[in-house]
Amino acid sequence: MERDLIELIAASIAFVGTHFAMSHPLRASLVKRLGQGGFMIAYSLVSVACTAWMYFAFTGVHLPMTPLWSGFDDVSWAVASVLTLVAMVLITGSLMGNPALPAPGAQELAMSKSANGVFAVTRHPMMWGFALWALAHIIAAPTARTLVAAGAIGFLALVGAHMQDRKKKALMGGAWREWEGKTTYWPRWSRLPKAGVIPWAGGTAIWLAATYAHMPLGGWTAGIWRWMG
Repeated sequence: MERDLIELIAASIAFVGTHFAMSHPLRASLVKRLGQGGFMIAYSLVSVACTAWMYFAFTGVHLPMTPLWSGFDDVSWAVASVLTLVAMVLITGSLMGNPALPAPGAQELAMSKSANGVFAVTRHPMMWGFALWALAHIIAAPTARTLVAAGAIGFLALVGAHMQDRKKKALMGGAWREWEGKTTYWPRWSRLPKAGVIPWAGGTAIWLAATYAHMPLGGWTAGIWRWMG
């Protein structure tokens, strides 16, 4: 195995491992030592460092970009583009009134909030958004480096969502159980069209910008830009 790919695997393990460790087994002791504010700073610094390592390790892989299976064709890119659009809608909607975000009043929000918008689809719209984004990249560009990096992100998102439920129940008790009763872990895709104007408009705008950025940043055309040349 090439050294560059080994480094990417190591960076991906660090990315996933530090997120899990600091979010779950180490969280209580770190908060006790550093305080909530200090913990959030430490968590952010570690996350940024691991993300940067993973990014530079990914771009530093110089293996031939030979697909592991069929990919890099119009059908694969079309499917990936649709999945990425859905991902951006879910992530955009998750930023509004999300009881899972570490913000004041989350417990009261979990008890009073209705399961509407993207939360009618799943109570973990951000996590599922990242998982779909990862899947889209594996479908569109199934190379070894993509499989490692996107696989790590998808694994962190979906396993992390399950672990988040356990953590929130311990921290918020009945409030989170009430929120669980109104929502689902597994997405109900039939409710996606009614996610709301802001998630769809904002998600589409981000999708257009992100897919356009593939050209100068990655040398690939993505999204609708692939068919507008």
